[in-house]
Amino acid sequence: MKRIVLFLFSGLAAIGFLNSCSTGGNQQSAETAKSTALEVLVEVENTTDTSDYFTIMTMDSGEKHLNATANGSIALDVEIPIAGRYVSQVKVSSDATDKVICWIEDYYDNTDGRTYNITGNLEVPYTGEFSMVSVDGSPLNNGIHKMKVHFNGPVKIDWIKFTLIKEHINTPKLLTQNTEGKEWNLVWADEFDGTAVDTSKWTFDIGDWGWGNFESQYYTDNKPENARIEEGNLIIEAHKNKNNEKWTSARLTTRGKVSFKYGKIEFKAKVPIDRGNWAAGWTLGDSYVDEISWPYCGEIDILESVAFERDTIKDTGVAHASVHSRAYYFKIGNQVSSAVPIPNMENSFHTYTLEWTPTYIHIFFNGVQYFTYNKTDVENAWPFDIPQNIILNLAMGGGWGGAKGIDDTITTQKFIIDYVRVYERK
Repeated sequence: MKRIVLFLFSGLAAIGFLNSCSTGGNQQSAETAKSTALEVLVEVENTTDTSDYFTIMTMDSGEKHLNATANGSIALDVEIPIAGRYVSQVKVSSDATDKVICWIEDYYDNTDGRTYNITGNLEVPYTGEFSMVSVDGSPLNNGIHKMKVHFNGPVKIDWIKFTLIKEHINTPKLLTQNTEGKEWNLVWADEFDGTAVDTSKWTFDIGDWGWGNFESQYYTDNKPENARIEEGNLIIEAHKNKNNEKWTSARLTTRGKVSFKYGKIEFKAKVPIDRGNWAAGWTLGDSYVDEISWPYCGEIDILESVAFERDTIKDTGVAHASVHSRAYYFKIGNQVSSAVPIPNMENSFHTYTLEWTPTYIHIFFNGVQYFTYNKTDVENAWPFDIPQNIILNLAMGGGWGGAKGIDDTITTQKFIIDYVRVYERK
């Protein structure tokens, strides 16, 4: 296997090109990766960090690694040449008696005071020997990234590595809908009448990096057990795997295919209600590439449902509608949102609808409006002149969906979508 490595200078990452992919991550990453993979390798000895709780040790072989005796972090500059989704890998060891975790923070120098965890928590094997821990799908834009590798106990770290598994594709088509007129006219739809998911309309997001919410599932790449067409419906199905492995599920987005600006977006769905799932139909700004893009790119949640809110006596679930902008978003606790109880949410189809104009956003359940957002005169509150992509996904666990744990008795969950339609006024 031919390997070319450009060694590090001034703390910047080496770039390696491999004739075959070796990700060290989940099986899906190897199946998804291109035959020629891009690899970014960062030796920790190149840190400019001067913290006193670690030292750079030289082994008998001449190789160097970080030796940390306490919890802390190490700062590294990483140059990513191509935007996309990456396997994030750490070569690490620990002989601590307590569980040690590590994780990678991106853009630690951001001006918003945000913490961008792009790996979730990676448990370090208790072996005393170096081994690799990894996740798939971390989003990284091209350019220099100020990163930190965090650890909560004594560890040795040799390097971190990023392997490209899916290049970011700019969305080639934009549909801008007219919002003046009396009648709604259809401009785009997926009725799910085929035999397989239409990949001319949908991209599959992949990976298990936590998706910014510490979610528990691995999103697979066009696997029928997680996303398929049955009897005119899209079935997104989460599966609990054996041997304590991650759940698998699916997340479909129109990113890389088509984006939308204004109009009416509607989908009809049955939503699962067993504790631990987090189903959603929403939009995300097409300008999103990696985590620092959000919430500047805007997000509109047409439906979010966290199943622990189920009322078993009344047989109702809850639909949430909200938007996120730099001025109003959930991580600073002031997002604008509304909620409505949904009868027989799992077994009956209901419609969830967004009406989006240059001056307001309205969201409806079964044709009844229950949410309004019109903050166009507040700084950073209206990114909704940015084209948006439609996303359908079924997560398991996470900071909100898993707030009361995942029901141990369930092994599958199904989010069933009858159609997705986009309209403009005439």
